Amino acid sequence: MDQAGATRWQALSRAPECFYSGADAHPIYVDRLGASLPGRLPIVLVHGGGHTGACYLTTPDGRPGWAAAFAASGREVFVPDWPGHGRSPMRPDFATLSSIEIATSLQRLLEEIGPAVLLVHSASGPMAWWIAEQSPQAVAAIVGIAPGGPANLLPVLPDDAEAVAKLKDDESLGCPVRVEEDRPLFISPEFMRAYWANSGRFPQQAFEAYRRSIVPESARLMNERFNIGGKGLRIADPANLAALPILIVTGDSDPRHPRAVDEATARYLGADFVWLPERGISGNGHMPMCEDNSDEIAALIVAWLEAKGL
Repeated sequence: MDQAGATRWQALSRAPECFYSGADAHPIYVDRLGASLPGRLPIVLVHGGGHTGACYLTTPDGRPGWAAAFAASGREVFVPDWPGHGRSPMRPDFATLSSIEIATSLQRLLEEIGPAVLLVHSASGPMAWWIAEQSPQAVAAIVGIAPGGPANLLPVLPDDAEAVAKLKDDESLGCPVRVEEDRPLFISPEFMRAYWANSGRFPQQAFEAYRRSIVPESARLMNERFNIGGKGLRIADPANLAALPILIVTGDSDPRHPRAVDEATARYLGADFVWLPERGISGNGHMPMCEDNSDEIAALIVAWLEAKGL
């Protein structure tokens, strides 16, 4: 076995480790696995709203997740839980936990281990753009999986539940919701089936296992994601990210991320945009890391990173 092969074997066989990072007010639990081959940067896999890092560790039907796929490609992999999610401590004010508080804890992790590739999903998208602008030395590239755009791109929605309810089927706005911020948001199975587990590629026989993995969410985070009252997370200037390699990946069965919306985010940020059907990959929804062709999409991302010399 040559040296590269020996290092790869070590990366795959090393037992996962865990540690805590984040801001003092909002610690985050982090799983770490694999080891980076020479010339390959570590990658941080950040979940979206209502989830934990478990969505990258294994699929609902029990297959190895994206964390294993990236470790097998020769990268050290870090998988955090947002503050108050999974094994990260939940503070009494969790219902009003904000995007910037979550982003600040993730920023601390990136500054500890970076430069690194930052892979984000859905509601963690706005956090990634903000972190890269605030700590450019820590973020070498961003991969966004159906990522939320910076609030700069989003119309300001009224801070009024009745008015927002009339927009709930507007895909161009992400099918927005507004929730009261006096308690955490508990996500219903009906919502999960409509927006997260809706595609033909989602392993429906494992829906109950997936449902059990979903955790309560900060109500404020949800409102900020849709820029209700103009309080979404913004960046100062997209030019600050112009030199950063960015990839945005979107499937054709995601009602909250129609092509036009994610393609507009890519244009604004100067990102590479992959509409999966154009790569011969169809039927993916909002959770491609959980769907039946998850390995195929992980391989597409690995190929992009290698083409960029990352």
